[in-house]
Amino acid sequence: MTRQRIELAEASPRAARLITALEDVLRREGLCDDRLRELARIRVAQLNGCAYFLALRSAEAIRLGERQERLNELAGWRDSRRFTDSERAALALAETMTKLPADGVPDDVYGAAENLLGPYNLANLIMAVSVANALDRMCLRQTSGGVDVLAGGRRLRFDRLIVCAGLGTDAVARMTGAPGDVRIVPFRGEYYALAGTARDLVRGLIYPVPDPRYPFLGVHLTRRIDGEVLVGPNAVMALALEGYSWRDVDPGDLRRILAWRGTRRLAVRHWRTGVREVLGSLSKGAFLSAARRYVPALTAGDLVRVEGGVRAQAVDRDGALLDDFSVDVQGRVALVRNAPSPAATSSLAIARHIVGLTSVSSF
Repeated sequence: MTRQRIELAEASPRAARLITALEDVLRREGLCDDRLRELARIRVAQLNGCAYFLALRSAEAIRLGERQERLNELAGWRDSRRFTDSERAALALAETMTKLPADGVPDDVYGAAENLLGPYNLANLIMAVSVANALDRMCLRQTSGGVDVLAGGRRLRFDRLIVCAGLGTDAVARMTGAPGDVRIVPFRGEYYALAGTARDLVRGLIYPVPDPRYPFLGVHLTRRIDGEVLVGPNAVMALALEGYSWRDVDPGDLRRILAWRGTRRLAVRHWRTGVREVLGSLSKGAFLSAARRYVPALTAGDLVRVEGGVRAQAVDRDGALLDDFSVDVQGRVALVRNAPSPAATSSLAIARHIVGLTSVSSF
């Protein structure tokens, strides 16, 4: 095969994104045993000769509790005694779907998988194997020579790639084939500024004692070098990744945010705090009440609404709000999934640590 082939992800980027999104959905839906799914996907990568996804899926299987000695024998699973009947049925189906004989999947292979796995697991397995084959054959992401990045119609090649994408972290993670166990949930931080002589009431920084349950500091007063005094921010879950106001609603973003199990667990655990933050967003009086705990002389007329921002808050599967760095290394790509503060993100020591994770020898 000598003819130069088109790059599918470059020629049809939207379709490529949809395939990676489908992979994410299947991972959330899951099989009764996630390790069985990964065994099938690893076998697919072996048959397709895709070293990148072979390494990625093997690492995911180990994370799920798979044993290395079983992975060592996976290519010869028929002659191994380490695999259950259900796993054998799944692997036989995955192999047949990948090789796909002219007459399709034989009835005995399909029937064995259906009997041992059941309709729900079988359906998820068939879709997971189909998507794995599509990703292997598209060569979407990494190669043995580096990482290709498509940007503005250009293809850029890097030896290593460090991704600090903020609100776009999940989208980039899907591009690498590693959605992971952390997702970004956007929280809007809203501010007021003190007007007129009220600025003279605050001569420095007035901060509350942090609540260890949350990475958000809460409403506080900050005097800037230009003399302006900011009051805020609160922390309201946004309705879009770039949800800078209540009017900014993206149904696609919202579906992905709410579909994440961690978001639902977070809501159940902290719904009272969430309601209080929403009230502070909708009611200037509630916001004022929070600020007056530190400066009782403030009045409603002293507060003027100014622009806010959106925090890319990392939330794990259990609904925990991460307050420390979270870095996920996938082959030649290091994904900085959570960076907790401006002071930390500007630290050269932390930069050296992250660079070190990518096996780059110097910085």
